[in-house]
Amino acid sequence: MKIKYNLIHKEENSEARYGTIDTNYGTFETPMFMPVGTLANVKTLTPEELKEANSAVILSNTYHLWLRPGEDIVDKAGGLHKFMNYDGPILTDSGGFQVFSLTKNKKKDIVEEGVYFKSHIDGKPLFLTPELSIQIQNKLDSDIAMSFDECIPFPATYEYAKASTERTLRWAKRGKDVHNNPRQSLFGIVQGGEYTDLREYSAKKTVEIGFDGYSIGGTSVGEDKPTMYKMVEDGIRYLPKDKPRYLMGVGDPIDIIEGVIRGVDMFDCVLPTRLARHGNAFTRDGKINIKNAKYKEDFSPIEENCDCYTCRNYTKAYIRHLIVCDEMLGGRLLSIHNIRFLIKLTEELRMAIKDNNILEYRKNFLEKYNKTTD
Repeated sequence: MKIKYNLIHKEENSEARYGTIDTNYGTFETPMFMPVGTLANVKTLTPEELKEANSAVILSNTYHLWLRPGEDIVDKAGGLHKFMNYDGPILTDSGGFQVFSLTKNKKKDIVEEGVYFKSHIDGKPLFLTPELSIQIQNKLDSDIAMSFDECIPFPATYEYAKASTERTLRWAKRGKDVHNNPRQSLFGIVQGGEYTDLREYSAKKTVEIGFDGYSIGGTSVGEDKPTMYKMVEDGIRYLPKDKPRYLMGVGDPIDIIEGVIRGVDMFDCVLPTRLARHGNAFTRDGKINIKNAKYKEDFSPIEENCDCYTCRNYTKAYIRHLIVCDEMLGGRLLSIHNIRFLIKLTEELRMAIKDNNILEYRKNFLEKYNKTTD
């Protein structure tokens, strides 16, 4: 079935909203944070560990799965859910962000038909079109597929952003025309760079094409925070209230709070696992670097009040030992904590929305966050 968004409560003092999304695998509350499993796995974690962290939707990457193992292999396995043994909703991004990061000459390599680029694995020339991106996602059989778009770099001239935005709209229509998986929802993506009028134009035209949900794209590409938040505001106000709104690639706790206040329902990012692999952990006082010598004899959990598996069973001193010794378990334990931290954050934001005090929640969170000096 197609997903269905249910708006349950709009917060009185902001654009924040509490709702649910009905999927093929049950109903889940929003706002939500979605862990990223690029290659059909969230790095080092099992599906069971994700479920214990209370994850709902997780992400996989169309570009990477196209190259390895190939969409036909996943299709033969019975789709992504069976292939990776995850019995929850899965979203596949279009591969656009990865493709555009690999293009050497944007003016030459990005054409109306699609994008020329080289494989990051072996340098093989590749060509990805809006139609092919959707056809791959149809075979992957995710619950949510994403339109193929161009992620506009920052900064970009108005002329470049306008031409790119218009091309993304044409690509969105082409992708929708070939989408043929009746179990799979398709999201459109709002672009427009940092330009208010282009964000409005992109949002309105994307809604005219008609999708099951909408994403705000092209943020977290080098702009400062005020610019990023304005880019969200400039597009989201024109999106329908009865469809989910997804801010792509955002996983910083403060950015999640600011996004929710502006009406975002869904977030994803590789940040929690990437930080973990480098020995960093989220805490209510800010990020800490567990390799810091002051944790060598610290036999307390990462956070005293955290309910994750890691904090219930292990100490900073032990995790530091694992990280310093380059033991894989250290990164696993920090990944479990970081993912649970962001999911728990969205759980608390949902409560704050229902209580109509999200601005107070933000104030209290910011008073503690970033206190650490690691």
